[in-house]
Amino acid sequence: MDQAWATSGTGGEPDLCDCAGIGLRFPHHEAFLTAPPTVALVEVHSENYLVGPARAVLEAVRADFPVSLHSVALSLGSADGPDPRHLARLAALTREIEPALVSEHLAWGAIDHAALADLLPLPLTEESLGIVARNVARAQEAMGRRLLIENPATYLQFAHSTIPETAFLTELAARTGCGLICDVNNIFVSCTNHGWEPAAYLAGFPAAAVGEYHLAGHSAAADDAAGLLLDTHDRSVAAPVWALYCAALARIGPRPTIIEWDAAIPSLDTLLAEAAIARRALADACIPGSPR
Repeated sequence: MDQAWATSGTGGEPDLCDCAGIGLRFPHHEAFLTAPPTVALVEVHSENYLVGPARAVLEAVRADFPVSLHSVALSLGSADGPDPRHLARLAALTREIEPALVSEHLAWGAIDHAALADLLPLPLTEESLGIVARNVARAQEAMGRRLLIENPATYLQFAHSTIPETAFLTELAARTGCGLICDVNNIFVSCTNHGWEPAAYLAGFPAAAVGEYHLAGHSAAADDAAGLLLDTHDRSVAAPVWALYCAALARIGPRPTIIEWDAAIPSLDTLLAEAAIARRALADACIPGSPR
């Protein structure tokens, strides 16, 4: 393990373990600036705040709230590695905002540093593991921060994958000192799509590396993709995902939790109500012997 990033527990980030927050999206900027809601943590997609008026909004929000910077375009699974210019911009944003948490995805989304429209899966092999570990180490060095890497929602598996997903994530954390996001909806979606057992997947997740939970809504695919679940982030968290979240809290323990909602964005009150459910679950998990 690279000792520069070797930390215990949640990796030295601020103690937000019992905090539930929401993703801050553009429709709610004005509310946060004029009548800030009562919420413990906000997440933003970093690429939306690199330039322009949104950057000033983020700076104002950061004065009142801890912020989680969640990137979507580093393409850590690309053989080319992160685009140096984009990485430099993200590093500058990180230094200025001083976020509580910084994260990215186990995915790739660029060819020759030309961004694609999606977060794409990668084969889980030793070669891929070496590439991702190299790219994570490069990003952490540039940012001066530990990254949390999010487990993916996937709709296919590569025939030549040789490493189970949780084992891949465990080894990635061991090699680089990075942390992990336990995206509970992604676990449920992937397990449903591939016939995996969610409890078994969760049992393989390296608890000590987890620095954050994500919760979101999903939907059922139609037409040729019927039978698949899609990670759409366009509705409330489903009941079985809440149940799996409680199971994660029982096994891993409390961690800061974000409600993500990126399409058909609802009222701010709806988002805050979802966060309140997560906050109650976190509170129960902090009480020894409480029912889960």
